[in-house]
Parts: sequence; structure tokens; C-alpha cells
Amino acid sequence: MKKSRKPMTPSRRRAWIRFTIALFFAVLFVCFALFASSFARYDPLKTDYDNMLAAPSSRYWFGTDQLGRDIFSRILYGGKTSLLIAFLVTGIVATVGIFIGTAAGFLGGVFDGILMRFCDMLMAFPGSIFTIAMVSFIGTGIPNLILAMSLTSWTGFARISRSLVLSIKNNVYIEQARMGGASDWKILFVYIIPNVLPSLLVNIFQSIGGKLLTISGLSLLGLGSPPPTPEWGFMLSEGKNFMYQAPWMLVFPGLVILINVVIFNLLSDSIQDLMNPKESTW
Repeated sequence: MKKSRKPMTPSRRRAWIRFTIALFFAVLFVCFALFASSFARYDPLKTDYDNMLAAPSSRYWFGTDQLGRDIFSRILYGGKTSLLIAFLVTGIVATVGIFIGTAAGFLGGVFDGILMRFCDMLMAFPGSIFTIAMVSFIGTGIPNLILAMSLTSWTGFARISRSLVLSIKNNVYIEQARMGGASDWKILFVYIIPNVLPSLLVNIFQSIGGKLLTISGLSLLGLGSPPPTPEWGFMLSEGKNFMYQAPWMLVFPGLVILINVVIFNLLSDSIQDLMNPKESTW
């Protein structure tokens, strides 16, 4: 006799709709960045002094900057830089933080104490200020920016994964695996980390949006990717000098950053709702 499927609740249906919409737009923006050469109308580095600070038109959809470069094309290519850094940093800090946090929570004892005190020491410094100091010390550039952002950001993932491990490491299936002769490494990689990762997906996608804001802020201060590389934050830095003369130099890059941050935050929230179904008001 075939079991009847349980009907989907309204809150879960809304969560699936939000997840689908957010995932669609996230993939769309990633595709625009990856295949920027196919969508861009002009070379993002080509200057045109006859069309400097041209307003948005049918020829230049988002207008041009102070050197006559097409802003629409620069935004597309800038997505390669901004999203690449955000994904790379998130991947690095998530991998390092999850491994350290799960190892600390699983092994416990002195190892756990040393790692957590080290995390507390790093978390005592504001992350943005520490990153600015590091970039100022080691120099600007994409590799240095990724290194500086990765040095402290992993502590949050370590803390969260440690607490998750502590809540599941004494479960019955862990004890059964241990009694069956499984080594500590096998228990860690086969039974614990796969059970920790789904709960951390929320933080991973949320971190992507946060990293985009951090990258844009650092580039706005002149600590991001060096010119003339197209990058959303650097475009804002260039546009602030022409705020009144050519406001489109600020509006369009800022709008793209805002939309991407909202998309990844919405994706994070929808994943949380899917894992923890609840009645939602929207």
C-alpha cells in the first residue's frame, strides 16, 4: 500500500518560492559575471574622450564615466572581481572555520581550550578594522585583500560549528559507530561534518552578502583591486567625485551591490525556513 504524501504547509510553500526566486537571481548574476564578454557591449577598459560623463541612453545604457568608459560593461566585468573575491573568501573561511570548529568540539580538552581562546583573541578586534590594517600593511591587490579578509573571518564559522558538534557528538549513532570500530577521523568526516554542514549553509550564503559589502567598502577607501580593474566598490570610489555631475556613476554600481546582497541574504533566510519550517507572515 502506497503511503500518501503529506501536504506542504503554506509556510513551507512560501519558503520554497523564496528559495527558488533567490537562487534564480543568484545564478543569473553569477552567469552575467562569468560570461561578461558575451553580454558587454563595449570593452570595459576602452576610453572614449568624446563621450565622457555621457548620460544613460540607448547607446550607453548606464552612461559613461569620467574617461568615457561604458558603465554597463564595467559593471558586468566588475562582477567577476567582486563575486570572485566574495566566493573565494567565503569558501576559505568556511572550510578553515568548519574544520577547526568541528575538530575542537569533537576532541575537546586542551585542544578545544587553546583553539577557542585563540578565536576569542581574534574576535576581540573588529574585523573590518583588522582587515584595513592588514591591507595597509601588506599592500593592495586582490591576493592581499583575500588574505586579509580570510585571517579573521573564519572565527565565526569555528564558533558555530563547534557548538553544533557539541550538540550531536554524544548522539546514539555516534556511539554505535564508535562501538563498531570506527576511528575518530572516520567519525569526524563521515558522521559529524556531513550533519553540521546543512545547518551552516545559512551562514555561508549570508557570509557572501557580507563579504560583498566588505569588499565594496575597502575598494571605496582605495584598498581594493588596483585600477583600472573593474570592480563595483572601486566604481563607487570613482563615482563619488562626480556625485552631482554624473550621479549614474554612483547609482548603478550601488544598486547592483544592494541587489546582490539582498539576493544572498534572501537565499540564506529561505534555506533557514526550509530547514526549520515555521509559520511566516510573508
